[in-house]
Amino acid sequence: MLPAEKKAERIIEIEQLLLSHPEGMTAAEISRRLGVNRSTIHRYLPSMPAHIYLDDLDGHRWKIDRSAYLFNVRFSLNEAMAIHLATRLLTTRIERQNPHAASALRKLATALERLAPCICLHLKQSADNMENPQRKQDPNFLRSLEMLTLSWAEERKVKVWHRKDDHQINEYIFSPYFIEPYAIGQAIHVIGFREPPNAIRTMKIERIERIELTSQKYEIPHDFNSDDLLKYAWGIWYTDEEPVQVVLKFNSRVARRVGETRWHRTEQVTPNEDGSLLWRAWIAEPLEMLPWIRGWGADCEVLEPEELRKTLKEESMNLMRIYGQSDKYP
Repeated sequence: MLPAEKKAERIIEIEQLLLSHPEGMTAAEISRRLGVNRSTIHRYLPSMPAHIYLDDLDGHRWKIDRSAYLFNVRFSLNEAMAIHLATRLLTTRIERQNPHAASALRKLATALERLAPCICLHLKQSADNMENPQRKQDPNFLRSLEMLTLSWAEERKVKVWHRKDDHQINEYIFSPYFIEPYAIGQAIHVIGFREPPNAIRTMKIERIERIELTSQKYEIPHDFNSDDLLKYAWGIWYTDEEPVQVVLKFNSRVARRVGETRWHRTEQVTPNEDGSLLWRAWIAEPLEMLPWIRGWGADCEVLEPEELRKTLKEESMNLMRIYGQSDKYP
């Protein structure tokens, strides 16, 4: 093997080692793992890619900048279509500009330019859409998302200043476990361990006013499972309480449309002889379903739980008053 080839191979080996050790490694540790002299490792430093650096503030440890590291990924045509569908959802349901998403789409489009030019064209259009000036520009949101991504990747806690509904800002130490988009609210939430109250909580990233990465490490519990946590959530709300059974009746006009889609992982549907459809599911917080139920209008009747039925009934009375119809329906 030529010296240049050997050097290139060593650099790849160092890169793989550092990816496996986000805390970094000393030159001595790297040299022992590779079976070479420590001085050889130091000679490689000027040739290292930009995402590998020497941290003089942390014992001269070699580290990899995960936010700058470029991953090599290859997609089949059908896999590329799956990415296209996912990014279309991202494009249509998230209102804020995201240059990272746009850049990823353009790279994927370039890779597909010869294989699937039609798909490539629409990926580029989605990328342009993500950077459309008409989208909300929110540098603070973007920085919060970037910092949480790095925090999650390196398992380092962050200090956050989070704004509540009443505009009060609270300060927390937070350990991200999972980041979840929320299509209903056109937002992104982060789930993790919050101090205080020393428990798992969800925060809306758009409400983070300020965020700082700390040097404190954390570990995601081995029994944490985002699918289990959100099993009964309609969107993002979950609870430690038992889920509530929600029973809806859809009339014959929309029954077929409702039955074409699986709306929740716990749902059960029962067609009735009159063409209507009985729909039931177990939901952590039924109030989170209100926008969806409202969207069906009078074609959907809430049968259970009684509290949800009462809420819709009161809203219906308010609507009749707004539109001057209350005197017609005593």
